[in-house]
Amino acid sequence: MLGIETSCDETAAALYQPEAGLLAHAVHSQVADHAAYGGVVPELASRDHVRKLPGLVQGVLRDAGLEAEALGGVAWTRGPGLPGALMVGAGFARSLAWGLDVPAVGIHHLEGHLLAPLLEPQPPAMPLVALLVSGGHTLLVQVAGFGRYRVLGDSVDDAAGEAFDKTARLLGLPYPGGPAIARLAEAGRPGAVRLPRPMTDRPGLDFSFSGLKTAVLHAVEERGSDEQGRADIAHGFQEAVVETLAIKCRRALEQTGCRRLVVSGGVGANARLRERLDALAAERGFSVHYPRLELCTDNAAMIAYAGALRLAAGERGDLDFSVRPRWPLAELPVPG
Repeated sequence: MLGIETSCDETAAALYQPEAGLLAHAVHSQVADHAAYGGVVPELASRDHVRKLPGLVQGVLRDAGLEAEALGGVAWTRGPGLPGALMVGAGFARSLAWGLDVPAVGIHHLEGHLLAPLLEPQPPAMPLVALLVSGGHTLLVQVAGFGRYRVLGDSVDDAAGEAFDKTARLLGLPYPGGPAIARLAEAGRPGAVRLPRPMTDRPGLDFSFSGLKTAVLHAVEERGSDEQGRADIAHGFQEAVVETLAIKCRRALEQTGCRRLVVSGGVGANARLRERLDALAAERGFSVHYPRLELCTDNAAMIAYAGALRLAAGERGDLDFSVRPRWPLAELPVPG
């Protein structure tokens, strides 16, 4: 199974075989191209996907020692994501599948992230609860089995990843904001800046981080004029996000009765978040599982894996390669 990912600013290709696992994968990041703009420029992203995707596909085939004719199917990210970027992957994938006379299937980007921890040598069993913190999405999902998902909580405004990027800009840090804030936070003093834990003082599992961004703005105006003040704000912000996510994860596990938590997406690579969730798991007696760091950010390995599962369940695409830039996870069809 060939997987293709072009939903935003990473171009990726991967090969997965159910019997052998992940055979090869490659990712080209466009971060350097977009850093000067403080965020992703959709037109630049689409053009770079056009330039890089064919070479990446050839590269993973070469790394796996395979010819294109060995492919049994092609999986591509149908959404959500940037419309133009998605169309690049869709057009390439459907054309390749048609030329090879193999099936193709469009994959939900968040389903890919949700399943990424299952690519590890000791994958968690289902049922479980998944925390998806990827780019513009922060969700808690109850997973009864493959394709059987129930969204427990969602972002009502800014997602955690967006809050990291916006806070980084307020602190004069480069894009992407997550790694930059994590580095600066190491020099911050615990407790020096106390920021709100949004929507944790009320029942429910939804997320909101726009108010936290506003609180950071006020903190920057008050004490962000020197390096120590900026480090204290970064530390306080990261702690607020991590604690908010941990509180909601605990609530979701208690509400569902599940004893397994998986964490996926770019923010899932944050070391402080992993440390806090590991401590919570030890305290509360549940297990927590993460994909390897290289599979936290957007990648095609998770798309190839999800595609293999959906093809095995009998799902087949047709010659229509329409994309879904906005695609709620709740609308994903149940396999079979």
